[in-house]
Amino acid sequence: MIGIAGQDRLPLILVRPIVDSAIVVATGHVAYFGQIEYRIGCHNAQSLALGAGVDYPDLAVKLISLVMLARMMKHILILKTVILLSSVATMSQTMPLSKCATTPSEIVASYVASEISLNAEHPATEWRTALPVVFCSDWQGKNPDEQRETEVRALWSAQTLYLRFACRYRELFVFADSDSNGRRNHLWDRDVAEAFLQPDPAREHYYREFEVSPNGMWIDLDIFPGGLADLKSGMKRSVFLDDKQQRWAAELAIPMNALTPNFDPKAVWRANFYRVEGKKEPRTYLAWRPTNTSEPNFHVPAAFGRLRFAAAGKGR
Repeated sequence: MIGIAGQDRLPLILVRPIVDSAIVVATGHVAYFGQIEYRIGCHNAQSLALGAGVDYPDLAVKLISLVMLARMMKHILILKTVILLSSVATMSQTMPLSKCATTPSEIVASYVASEISLNAEHPATEWRTALPVVFCSDWQGKNPDEQRETEVRALWSAQTLYLRFACRYRELFVFADSDSNGRRNHLWDRDVAEAFLQPDPAREHYYREFEVSPNGMWIDLDIFPGGLADLKSGMKRSVFLDDKQQRWAAELAIPMNALTPNFDPKAVWRANFYRVEGKKEPRTYLAWRPTNTSEPNFHVPAAFGRLRFAAAGKGR
C-alpha cells in the first residue's frame, strides 16, 4: 500500500587502443624532450665557453625543459586515468549480477485441474510446475539484497488463483494484534508480502490488493480512483516462519469471482508483487517490477508486469 539504467563506463573495445595510444604518446614526449635538451646543449657548448655574458642559452634550456616536463606529466596523468577507467570497466564487465537483480516482466500461472490444499511449510507438488519470478531489488530496481530475496509462484483453476511467496529476511517487524479472523488494517506498516492484481488492464486505476504478513495476518482491498474499500474476497492463507533460517513462506487461495465476474484464461492480466521490511524509515521496499518513483510508491499500475494463464493441461 506504499504510496535505469545505463552503465557509465568506457567500452572495453575502446579502452585498449586508448591505453596503447597514451603509452606511445607519453613515451614519445619523453624521448622528444631528451632530444631537444641534448641538441640545445650541444649547439650552445662553444657559446657557453665565451664568457659570462652569454648565459641565455642555459636559461632557454631550463625553460624548454620545464615546458616539456609539464607536457610529459600531463600525458602520464592521462595515462593513469585511462588505466583506472580500464580497470573499472573490466571489473564491471566481469562482476556477475545477483541472480535476483534481474527478473522477467511476465509471470505464468500453471493450471491445476482440481483444488489444492494450502500448506506453506510442506507445499503441494503442483507448485513445482509453476515457474517462479524472483526479485530482491528496491522499488527503483536498485540495491539488490539476496538476503531479502522473494520468490513468487502462481497456479490457477477455474475457481481459484493461487499465489505462493517464499521470502528471505534480515529482521522481523509484525503486529501483535489483529481481528479474530486475522485481518489487520494498515498491515503495510509492518513486514508484508503484497500482490496487486488487475484483471482488466483497460481500467488502469482499478485493481485488487492482497497482503500477508510473516505471522499470518492479512488484508484484501479493492483499489479504485480516489479511494479503497474492503474487498472481502474470501481469501484463504497458510503461513510458515523459520526463524533459524530467516525465511518465511505464505500461500494464498483467492476466489476467481472476487477478482473478475467473467474469468477468461486467455486474457492477460497485469500484476505486481512487493515486499516491505524494517522497523523504521528508511524501510526496505522491494518490487518485482520497479515503479521508479522518487519516493516509495507501489500504486503505479503503468509499471505492472504481465500475468498469463497457461493453457489447461499445460504446466507452463
